[in-house]
Amino acid sequence: MDSLIAAAARALAAGDVLAALKHVALRDDPSALALRGIAMAQLGELSRARELLRRARGGFGTHEVLARARCAVAEAEVSLAMRELGGSSRPVLTTATLLEARGDHANALQAWLILARRLLLLGKLQEAAAALAKLDGQRLPPALAAMAGLTSAALALRSMQITAARTALARAREAASNAGIPALQAEVDAACEQLDQPAARCVGAGSNHPLRIEQVQALLNSGALIVDACRRGVRVGDSWLSLARRPVLFALARALAEAWPAAVERDALIMQTFGLRHYDETLRARLRVEIGRLRTLIAAQARIEATAEGFRLIPNVACQVWVLAPPIESEQAAVFALLADDAAWSTSALALALGTSQRSVQRALVELEAAARVRSSGRGRAQRWRSVPLAGFTTILLLPAALPID
Repeated sequence: MDSLIAAAARALAAGDVLAALKHVALRDDPSALALRGIAMAQLGELSRARELLRRARGGFGTHEVLARARCAVAEAEVSLAMRELGGSSRPVLTTATLLEARGDHANALQAWLILARRLLLLGKLQEAAAALAKLDGQRLPPALAAMAGLTSAALALRSMQITAARTALARAREAASNAGIPALQAEVDAACEQLDQPAARCVGAGSNHPLRIEQVQALLNSGALIVDACRRGVRVGDSWLSLARRPVLFALARALAEAWPAAVERDALIMQTFGLRHYDETLRARLRVEIGRLRTLIAAQARIEATAEGFRLIPNVACQVWVLAPPIESEQAAVFALLADDAAWSTSALALALGTSQRSVQRALVELEAAARVRSSGRGRAQRWRSVPLAGFTTILLLPAALPID
């Protein structure tokens, strides 16, 4: 490695992108192209960065296995930043294993972290945890340690392990301070601030008030009967009944829980459940059928009593009944939650992360854009979407697998 390449690498490690570019801006050898690509990525010029990294990888000979693998790691990180999540995670896994076997532990750890972050975005939490475990007990450079802490915190939040998330963020903040990279410090500070914002709403008994994430955890552990509108189910302690595929029954359960301990009139239930203002005996008969189905499903948690006015929910053991509602209630909420990370997402990446069709995502984005909640740039396959920040709320509970459901 010549002196200019070494100086550029040191500048990039310290976050001084412009100094790095001064050393290699006029050079076209593979090592210089790779460093220029990394520099452009740090400046946010991701398409140009990927082009330079691909040229660098192609410029290294087939015998220069490590150099090509390092370029592959950098390309994978650029693709992650561009939210290009299509295809398999196996190439990143193969590269990490290769670097580890060849003794390049620093870049191998970087590859494992990229893999963990990719799997986390796709909602594959167990696989992400396995990849992240490769970093446990390893001596990491400060910048890598900060990103590992942020990833650990995000993983813990998806499983509602709030104490673990705060511990990981504290580690990330210390590491970012040691790294001395302002952009990284700002990212960690933003994550810490978001954790202190309201994450959901508690509805019931005539009240509707915001909850921070620790309060959500306390509510879930309180032993109360919770109709969970974030994951669409009924929860009492560790007992969980999913109604995600039974929207009518969930709507009934929510209406009964919001009115508890009072009863809900039959006509009001029909309007809330079926969305119809005009009803007849046919709808009243259907309501009785759906109430019977719900009564059977939640028999272990509560019973539904018929009254002269309508129906009332009576918990079997719990002393309280609450509805845990998301901060944003719309069909587009999950799309908005993914966009809240301020990265530029393609519709295909959003569809992969949500496990839905690209057409459904496109419809949601059109509605969010009409409401001035998202904005787009580019056209066709190059079009990317970002959120317009929603002040005062964190959208963590809207993300895929944000709560344990088994």
